[in-house]
Amino acid sequence: MKFPQLKLDNQICHRLYMASNGIVRSYREALTALDLTYPQYVVMMALWEKDKITINELLDKTVIDGGAMTQILKKMTDKQLVEVVKDQHDKRKRMVQLQPAGSKLQLAAQDIPAQIRSQFPSLSQSEAGELNTLLDKINSDLTIK
Repeated sequence: MKFPQLKLDNQICHRLYMASNGIVRSYREALTALDLTYPQYVVMMALWEKDKITINELLDKTVIDGGAMTQILKKMTDKQLVEVVKDQHDKRKRMVQLQPAGSKLQLAAQDIPAQIRSQFPSLSQSEAGELNTLLDKINSDLTIK
């Protein structure tokens, strides 16, 4: 090889790409049972953490693209999981809040993280924590630019 720095095995980005795709695929079965896509699940987790937030807060929390978020919220509204309403104090802001079906879904989803975690038996709890720390550093560096 003329430029060894271009060898695929030397690229962090490719490892992250493969891992990201694999992890999202590993959620498919559990999320299909809940009639959710992975991005919808991310939105639900953000709302279970803090309900009744602005769309901007939801975008910041989930780091989902604004155009994609519009489509996600439309589909979730159609499923009666969430409702998008005008803020009572500032009519320019739109709030996202859980509907009863969305709140109830949290109970059905509670075991998903453990199911996914069990798919990584070679990764210790300590290593998983280290991986989170390293990914947080990468994400922080990338958002600074």
